[in-house]
Amino acid sequence: MVLVSETIQVEVPTVGESISEVQIGQWLKTEGEWVASGEDLVEIETEKASVQIPAPASGFLEGIAKASEEFALIGEVIATIRVAEQPAGGSAPPKAAAPATSAGKAPAPAPATTPAASRAAGSAAAFVMPAAQRLLDQHGLTAAQVPATGPGGRLLKEDVQSYVQNKASQPAAAAIAKPATAVTAPVRRGPPASLVTDGPSHRTEEVKPLSMLRRTIAARLVEAQQTAALLTTFNEIDMSPTMQIRSQYKDRFAERHGVKLGFMSFFAKAAVEALRRFPAVNAEIRDGNAVYRNYQDIGVAIGGGKGLVVPVLRNVERMSFADIEATIGDFAKQAGENRLQPEDLMGGTFTISNGGIYGSLLSTPIVNPPQSGILGLHSIQERPVAIDGQVVIRPMMYVALTYDHRIVDGREAVGFLKTIKEVIEEPARLFLEL
Repeated sequence: MVLVSETIQVEVPTVGESISEVQIGQWLKTEGEWVASGEDLVEIETEKASVQIPAPASGFLEGIAKASEEFALIGEVIATIRVAEQPAGGSAPPKAAAPATSAGKAPAPAPATTPAASRAAGSAAAFVMPAAQRLLDQHGLTAAQVPATGPGGRLLKEDVQSYVQNKASQPAAAAIAKPATAVTAPVRRGPPASLVTDGPSHRTEEVKPLSMLRRTIAARLVEAQQTAALLTTFNEIDMSPTMQIRSQYKDRFAERHGVKLGFMSFFAKAAVEALRRFPAVNAEIRDGNAVYRNYQDIGVAIGGGKGLVVPVLRNVERMSFADIEATIGDFAKQAGENRLQPEDLMGGTFTISNGGIYGSLLSTPIVNPPQSGILGLHSIQERPVAIDGQVVIRPMMYVALTYDHRIVDGREAVGFLKTIKEVIEEPARLFLEL
């Protein structure tokens, strides 16, 4: 027997001092499903990272008020949980007892639900989900026009999207005038998560709101362009020596440390050496002062489930090659699962971005404020180069350093990139401190 005692509201928790709004990511449980206390219900996306909201109690998830990609304020109720024990036969919610008639007899069984009945049920405001209502308002539709497929006859956002898309793909249906009962209401706050506009099937548009992460990336990139004096200097590196070492020791490295030996650990260590020689690249301008650091926290750009993120390796000067590779691997896995925490992305004194893994030959990366420099790595390609008067084919990589000219001089920037080149072309420098 399932005991039902109360209903608990699921609210958006506080996820940071400066964060007042979040975006709903993926619901990990469906409406009507039983969940255990502490089990993750939904992912929410902040301007810094994705966070999972656990169930505050065991019971059945009900009343999802915010669909995926919609926005919610801190403290806003996004769902409710009807507290209950886990049913013995599965996760279906307990059925409410049928009300008795005035004569004390149980009512006759309800007839099977028909499409017309579903549409009629969908017309009741109580069964229209908020995201679906926004789409109805946007298209001048009523709930009675759209078949509802959600639990308990609820009209879902996906129902409206499917209806609009089918309507757009059928010229005959597109010619039908909208019913007189249609009411056009002003569009409420927040665009729909996915909207296919009316028009011929081969000329449709899809509108999606910018994610919180994308908003932050956009704001910071614009901030960098508006506040910093950015310049970029370039160089090229012969990758033969580093590739030879990696090829020679990669198997023993993986066997001993349990991680693959990549190029990023070489460049991270080379960056540490260059930052030590040219501390201005590791500094920042703060309140009219130049702040120099005696440590190197290097952010590494990683493509995640929600876009490019830059988790930070702390105190790289104290990390071994294995530590760097293992930490980057952990960050990449967490980014793919949208499980990076805000603290993983905070801080950082310098950034390395490897566009070469996507095939980039040359680019000018943008500084991540308030940092003063970013190193861009690119594809390794075999090219003819002149060595000792002879033309030879070598695996070459273009590297770029974008820097804030307010605090970093051109001489320092060129020297920094030259140090990177020297260390990568002669990896023994890392161990001999030359």
